[in-house]
Amino acid sequence: MSKFWSDVVREIEPYVPGEQPKIAGLIKLNTNESPYPPSPEVAKTIDRDAVDQLRLYPDPNASELSQALADYYQLDVGQVFVGNGSDEVLAQLFMAFLQGRGTVLYPDISYSFYPVYCQLFGVPAKTIPLREDFSLALADYSTEAAGIIFPNPNAPTGMGVALDEIEQLLKARPDTLVVVDEAYIDFGGESAASLVSRYDNVLVVQTFSKSRALAGMRVGFALGQRSLIEGLERVKNSFNSYPLDRLAQRAATAAIQDDDYFKASCAKVVATRDRMTSRLEALGFTVLPSQANFIFAKPPAAVSAETLAAQLREHKILVRYFNRERISDYLRITVGTDEQIDTLLAVVESLLKGA
Repeated sequence: MSKFWSDVVREIEPYVPGEQPKIAGLIKLNTNESPYPPSPEVAKTIDRDAVDQLRLYPDPNASELSQALADYYQLDVGQVFVGNGSDEVLAQLFMAFLQGRGTVLYPDISYSFYPVYCQLFGVPAKTIPLREDFSLALADYSTEAAGIIFPNPNAPTGMGVALDEIEQLLKARPDTLVVVDEAYIDFGGESAASLVSRYDNVLVVQTFSKSRALAGMRVGFALGQRSLIEGLERVKNSFNSYPLDRLAQRAATAAIQDDDYFKASCAKVVATRDRMTSRLEALGFTVLPSQANFIFAKPPAAVSAETLAAQLREHKILVRYFNRERISDYLRITVGTDEQIDTLLAVVESLLKGA
């Protein structure tokens, strides 16, 4: 601890990302990355011409990418904001719309960056408990607040919220900003992007890290009415006018335009997810209904989640264990390739027989 630390730095509890070990032969099912490479079109964009232009600053507005996103979601380009990963976009919206404006509501079991941002920006927060079955019911969000934020599908549970339920919330709370964090929406949910043009109190945040397989590029974006996007741009241009580099802009544009590859990759993940769920249930696991590229599973009574995670690690298989109230009996397991999941299932079955 340095004597120069501010009170905020001294007191904050930073977000802890999923482990990224450098272990040969590791099956990494702990950080919800895509098991498949990005579109082949992405590689074609990173050519000699792109490398030569790295001496030049990138387009500060990521105009080509923003237009591609607007076309994809049938919005105006002024309704699109592009940033350096969805985490940074989330941080900017906390500063733009929540700091100094009142309380923010979010689920008690959810993305653990939300409380970090509340600490960092001095935003008072109130958590709303998930239902006993871990479902997120927006009817429970009746407390007056400046903002409401939740992932859809939720993380780490993987359970989704219906679009009509989101729309009912927007109608009921016209003076409250509703942020729908859609990192995993492409694996079975219905995006709230279709609500953007009709409601001025919704901001939809997505990422290229999961379904578009560009986690290493750090590309995120927000969709909202022009007044909200302008607020994000004011924060961005007061912090870093060039948040997205040239290669990332090119890669993300190519990825969003290759819709056939995108849909095929998502379909493979969903098929593997469903097969893994069925197999684990047959082994005695309780698996929550997932609309994400991961499952949230409770092992049978013969072995605890913490023990099973440690045993899998000994077999070079990483899954995510959360030592937190209400969910310490569960493991979050990313959907990998069929081969990876077959290996996981074989090891799990062997470990349960020896338990």
